[in-house]
Amino acid sequence: MNRLRNFLLDRRNLGRSVVATTAACLCGQAHAQGTPVQQHGHSPATGDAPSARSRVLGAGAAALETKAPLNAMDLYLNGFHFYADDMGRPVEAHHFCTHLTEDLHQCTIFDGNHAGARLIGVEYIVSERVFRGLPDDEKQLWHSHHYETTSGELVMPGLPDVAENAAMRDLSTTYGKTWHTWQVDRGDTLPLGPPQLMMGFTAEGQLPARYVEDRDRRLGVSKAQSQRSRSDIPVPAVAEGANSWQSGQVPQLRLETVPVRNRR
Repeated sequence: MNRLRNFLLDRRNLGRSVVATTAACLCGQAHAQGTPVQQHGHSPATGDAPSARSRVLGAGAAALETKAPLNAMDLYLNGFHFYADDMGRPVEAHHFCTHLTEDLHQCTIFDGNHAGARLIGVEYIVSERVFRGLPDDEKQLWHSHHYETTSGELVMPGLPDVAENAAMRDLSTTYGKTWHTWQVDRGDTLPLGPPQLMMGFTAEGQLPARYVEDRDRRLGVSKAQSQRSRSDIPVPAVAEGANSWQSGQVPQLRLETVPVRNRR
């Protein structure tokens, strides 16, 4: 894992240099009009392109304000989720994660990996040790990563195989709790309604092949090649209580009107 950490630290430092250079260039080109970039197959977000004034303010903030939590997000993973109550709605998810402790990752989820990508959710990832200690009613909100990691469905674009495989070996025994706040798959141009609980696929054939093929083509990765490369990673047994959708019943959020307490 030392090689992986050194590689990621080098890439993080490079990223900071690129961000600083880009911000400086934007300050000098504030008159140029920005064009939003949309994820393949998704509707653009509501609103006009950022104005020159907004771009200048953003560039100034980028140069002067701290982004420590964002700079710590040095792990980029691409995979797929589905709505916990509807397996027919898969969503490609670009995760940017921080390894907060040895037992916990925290991830932001976007619909792309470009500057115009939309923030569509969050995922928390815990070790098996932590997951087994959760209450039963909490466990039903979490999904396993045993299939995603060993099948090649989850990828880390840009990493060499040795580093990616080391990360996948560690992630294979983890569990994730994922909420999507923006239903881009149905064409929403704003984050509407309550957050939705998401789950992960657990077997071949559950995710239609066209989704993986499209992703692999755009990102220059290969699920089949990744699966072969990870063949020495043992497929973990799933801890009881995870992947609650497999029972046919799953929790999901709905809006409910309640009285306001401690109103002032």
